[in-house]
Amino acid sequence: MESKASSEFERLGSILDTLRQRCPWDKAQTLDSLRYLTIEEVYELSEAILAHNPADMCKELGDIAMHVYFYAKIAEDEGLFTMEDVLRSVCQKLINRHPFIYGEESCQGRTWEQIKMAEGRRSVLEGVPRSLPPLVKAVRVQEKAAGIGYPIPQDLPPLPDNPSEEQLGNYLFALVGWAHERGLNADNALSLTLSHFEADVHHWEEQQRSPAITKKC
Repeated sequence: MESKASSEFERLGSILDTLRQRCPWDKAQTLDSLRYLTIEEVYELSEAILAHNPADMCKELGDIAMHVYFYAKIAEDEGLFTMEDVLRSVCQKLINRHPFIYGEESCQGRTWEQIKMAEGRRSVLEGVPRSLPPLVKAVRVQEKAAGIGYPIPQDLPPLPDNPSEEQLGNYLFALVGWAHERGLNADNALSLTLSHFEADVHHWEEQQRSPAITKKC
């Protein structure tokens, strides 16, 4: 299985080399030009996962794997790093962050976030991208804060009949923590509800477009 995957990985690299040499579009791509396209691919994978569609998941994972290798090819051309460097880096990171498997530490040792802090970060929140959508960011910052023992309030604050945006924001943020305490991901939950709502709207639109059926007397 591993040799087959390695063979396909090498094939992907060979194809990208050919495209970088012969395709004007691929030749013109830079690290910056690919960025927004990669974001689109990640969202497409997210939709495939939420839809529990294995065929689409496989396709979108392939697109993301291609993007990763594409970035590495561009970086290698610019003398920055190689695909080997990328893989070596993530392998070493996984080993360093699992000392209870690859080191002397027990499973009751440091948490994942504490291990990352030991790598030189000044805050547990440093790894959260500033540009994340607010709901996803709320989920992640609470998860990370909880990972170092920061107390996350579990009680929902009262919400007045005519709340301000700040009061509504406080309520939504508390609701994210309330959901997390119960093993629920607020972003996943809202994404699923949005999918159902969009399907209902599309169905309603189709009904509105359908000609009325009248019964003959």
